[in-house]
This record gives sequence, structure tokens and C-alpha cells, in this order.
Amino acid sequence: MLRRLSREGSDVERDNVGGDLVAKRYDLAIIGTGTAAIVTAHRVRAAGWSVAVADFRPFGGTCALRGCDPKKMMVGGAEAADHAWRMSGRGIEGDATLDWTGLMAFKRSFTDPVPQKREKAFADKGIHAFHGHVRFIGPNALEFGGERIEADHIVIAAGAEAVPLGIPGEQHLITNEGFLELESLPERIVLVGGGYIAAEFSHIAARAGAQVTILQHGKRMLKQFDPDLVGWLMDKFSERGINVRTQAGVTAIEKVSDGYRVRADCPDGELDMDADLVVHAAGRAPALATLDLDAGSVKHHNGRLALNGFLQSVSNPAVYAAGDAAGLGPPLTPVSSHDAKVVSANLLNGNTVRPEYTGVPSVAFTIPPIAAVGMSEAKAREKGLNVRVKTERVAAGSPHASRPRRCMASKRWSTRTLTASSAPILSVRTLTK
Repeated sequence: MLRRLSREGSDVERDNVGGDLVAKRYDLAIIGTGTAAIVTAHRVRAAGWSVAVADFRPFGGTCALRGCDPKKMMVGGAEAADHAWRMSGRGIEGDATLDWTGLMAFKRSFTDPVPQKREKAFADKGIHAFHGHVRFIGPNALEFGGERIEADHIVIAAGAEAVPLGIPGEQHLITNEGFLELESLPERIVLVGGGYIAAEFSHIAARAGAQVTILQHGKRMLKQFDPDLVGWLMDKFSERGINVRTQAGVTAIEKVSDGYRVRADCPDGELDMDADLVVHAAGRAPALATLDLDAGSVKHHNGRLALNGFLQSVSNPAVYAAGDAAGLGPPLTPVSSHDAKVVSANLLNGNTVRPEYTGVPSVAFTIPPIAAVGMSEAKAREKGLNVRVKTERVAAGSPHASRPRRCMASKRWSTRTLTASSAPILSVRTLTK
């Protein structure tokens, strides 16, 4: 015989004889504990819903633990060393070098407390937290770390993970997570890919003294940004000794006696490159593989959820998704927060709000960083808009020259792109005005 007890808004079933927990029921169950999960959980809980969250990793998500926050702490050290180097002979004497061990300790002073703080924040609001892997066992049922959870609504906010490359020796790669936990920095590093991760990590590692090579399959890096400014930024890569090889498709990674051998196909033939560390920076995709979506009647295709315009599953109306797991907007923390607000509103009020990704600022924390907001010049021309481009150089109290690029379309700024030491601030303040 089962007895149902109420606990802080959730239903709990216990066996009267043995007292063993059999099932729990909530208004909302959330997969993940990153930005999208946190915002959704707190908003819906504030409306009086019973809420449960679960994660097989330490609570906090990618940004706080394995992505933007720890990366920016390490970039700060690299920028300080770079600035001292550039100011040498201009009033600054002596070399500034990065102490990798000290930099990692500084990073951990911020990241280590996060999981406990997140869990306490959930508990303080009456949000039930579960540790362990999650999978669907029915349209409204999940297995949370071995426990059965039933929920009227489910939000998938499981984040993203590195995409499989499907090449021999792929197991030798480390991801961004591994790089941000390195106890010591190897001498020779190869980064596979040409997006944010490759660009940012290459500058950190190079300023810390490593020999860095980037192998990018496409014709250029940072395709999200204006090609002219990226071309200028490539000069800064060269200044730091970062070897960027474009149109270099990695075909295999082999373990050798003194490290690894990376093989790539290039226009001028096959390339072999030896390294002490090979980093996966070739893209990320929604982390869905272990969720057993079919058991939950959640339609998906090619590793992507099938969602309607309200971030709701097209096949199971009880299920929504937000952030990197939804995969509809740029893979940025503000987008995860935006998605979460959309999903929360639709859960509480019915499907009334759609996500809007126009004009999202974006920054790559290279040295100097590059930032952009709005429609790109290429996109504006593709849409047939009347485009006028203006390029300027401004001094921003930095040893770097800076080059904002602005594109006007239909009597309004459609894109504004900047590379400068102050780009992260200007991208969300000056450029959006």
C-alpha cells in the first residue's frame, strides 16, 4: 500500500511497510543546473510551483564552472602579462610572466564554492535537488539518479558537449573542461577548431609560454565576426607566435613516445604535427545523448530537439527546452537566461512568448577581444538591404590599435563590430546605443 505525503509542494510516495521512497511528483522537473535551469527554477518556484532539478555534474553549469567565468579569470592574467610586454620600454620595466599554478588556484577560488552555493540557493527556495544521471522513462516521468520522478512539465536545460569528430585517436583529445583543469601547461599545444574556444584558449596558452598551433577546417577563424576585423586580429595571433593553419582538416591523432601526432589534410598536402596536448575546439552540440528522449516521446533529429516557436517539444507538449540544449540561439549565457525567461512565461501563462535573438552582443576574449552586435554586413546584403559601411580607428588608452566597423542598413545601425581592449564593455554599452 502506498501513502502520499506532501513536502514543500511536491508529492512523495512512501511504502507504508518499509518506508522506501517509491516516487515523487512535481509540477516541474528540470534537467541541468546551469543558467537556463537556475533562472527557470527560481521563476517558476516563485509562482508557487513545486520544482525539482537534477544534474550528474557539480551544480552550476558550463558558464560558472567549465566555461566563460573561469576562462575570463584566466584571460585576465594573460591580458596583464600581455599589457606589461607591450608597455616594455614605455615606462614599464621587467617581464611579467604567467604562473600557471597560481593562475589555476586563483580560478578555483571562484569556481570551487559554486556547487555548494547553487545547492543552498535551491534549498533556500524549496527547490528539490538531485544528483545523478537523468533519463526519460515516460512522457511525464524521469529517473533522477536512480529515483523515479513524475512531473506535469519537464524542462531540458542540460547544456552542450563537444561534438564527436569521428576520427581515429579521438579519445586522445581533451575538451575545454580538461583545459581549464590542467595542473601544468604542456609546452606544445594543438587546438582543433577555429571558433571561440580555439581563439581564446590559444591566447591564454601562448601568453603562458606554450607553443600553440590552431588547425581550422574552414577558410578562416571566428566566422561569427566581420572577416575584415578577424583578418586584422590574425596579425595579433602571429605577434604572439600562434600558428594558425586554416583549411586543415584533422584526420587522425596518434599516441607517440613523446606525446601525440596530429595528422591533417591541407591544400598543399598532408600535415603531421607533434604535440604534448591536443584540445577539442571544433564545436559543441546539445547534450542529449544520455537522456533517452524516445522513452519520453520527445522528437529529435541529428542531435537536435524538434521544438516549436515557444521552445516546446513538437511531440510532447509537457516538455520544453532552454539554452544550449535548445540550440536555437547563439551559445551564450545571456541567451540561456533569455530562453529561461521565455520558457518560464510559457509554463506559467500558456504559450504567449517567443524567443528573440536579434541584436545579441557577442564577444571573443582574445587579446585584444573582438565584439559584435546586430546584423552582419554579409547578412544585410543577403537580405537585399541598402548597406553603407563605415570603418574607424580609435585610441582607447591601450597599446593596441582598435578598429570598430559599423554597417548601416535601412537608416539604422545593423551591425557594429569592434576589436579593442574595451570591446566586451563597448559591445553591450556603446555599440547598442
